Amino acid sequence: MKLPIPAEEQFRAPAHHERVTSKIGLALAVTFTTCFVTGLLSHLIQHPPGWFFWPSRPIGLYRLTQGLHVISGVASIPLLLAKLWSVYPKLFGRPLVRSLPHALERLSILVLSGAAFFELTTGLLNVAQNYPWGFYFPQVHYAVAWLAIGSILVHVAVKLPIIRRALSRATIEEPPAEGLSRRGFLMTTGLATGVAVVATAGATVPFLRGVSALSWRTGKGTQDLPVNRTAAAAGVTWSPAWRLSVVTPRGTTKFSLDELRALPQTTAELPIACVEGWSQSATWRGISLPTLLKTVGAAPGTAVRVSSSERGGLYGVSMLPGEHTADELTLLALELNGEVLAPDHGFPCRIIAPNRPGVLQTKWVTKLEAL
Repeated sequence: MKLPIPAEEQFRAPAHHERVTSKIGLALAVTFTTCFVTGLLSHLIQHPPGWFFWPSRPIGLYRLTQGLHVISGVASIPLLLAKLWSVYPKLFGRPLVRSLPHALERLSILVLSGAAFFELTTGLLNVAQNYPWGFYFPQVHYAVAWLAIGSILVHVAVKLPIIRRALSRATIEEPPAEGLSRRGFLMTTGLATGVAVVATAGATVPFLRGVSALSWRTGKGTQDLPVNRTAAAAGVTWSPAWRLSVVTPRGTTKFSLDELRALPQTTAELPIACVEGWSQSATWRGISLPTLLKTVGAAPGTAVRVSSSERGGLYGVSMLPGEHTADELTLLALELNGEVLAPDHGFPCRIIAPNRPGVLQTKWVTKLEAL
């Protein structure tokens, strides 16, 4: 027996009311836009165009922006599910296509839903460092983000009259209905979003770590700091013959580890803030970049190319812009939390700079080139 296809008008639950849909959509627009803007900022820091400037202070700014990126992404997941539940009766509207503008509207919704699901799913897997796909995550995630934000703008523009009408209405008494009321559905959605945020935000918000049961990378690792890539995974070994090469227009100066330890040392409390959203502060000790540059006859504020002894990694080379090489808190670190750097944290030396993504805090440094 063939079951009849319900009509859109038969879905009368308060959760499907346009006022509910508009309020959840507004919250989703805020979280998704926050996620997009902070993700775009992280991309620009890692791949800076000529016009882009990123300061070295305040030291925790990247920690804040990338934490917001991941937290707003997590918050978007229950909001997106609630929004789709609220509007799914539209699938039963007839006729399926009323006009060319209506067809374009439906196509934009399809693109929006697919792009949003892709961004949130792959982003969640990225923070767990689980990559069950064959593409390079940062490039594809970045490209689809533009697709998602573009389709959101188109959707909001098309639906703006409905949104304004729904949100401008005075409070109306609801007729008795089965299931959750409009207010109950909104409160449940808000509660689910809050639980998701609190359960994961401890990865970047220190005072929440005691209650964030699902936060990642907050366990104590080597020297009380988590490790994303170990020395073994990077294929790095050390020999007593190791030397750090510092290249300037005047020539190349080489330092042994003992010679680096003999230079003036600076101690700084700086966070490691990773693109996956986790962050943690630590005490670092080493030579400040301005001191090292002056030692070899180069001027602080000169851009420096940093090369690692890591082979085959995507981040074996990084660029330190002038605003960082002029900052006394940018260190060629030799110690972490009062101990000599462990191999997994970059022994014999690594870069630690304020307000930088963790992937650019190059470990196992073997060469510095003043440009």
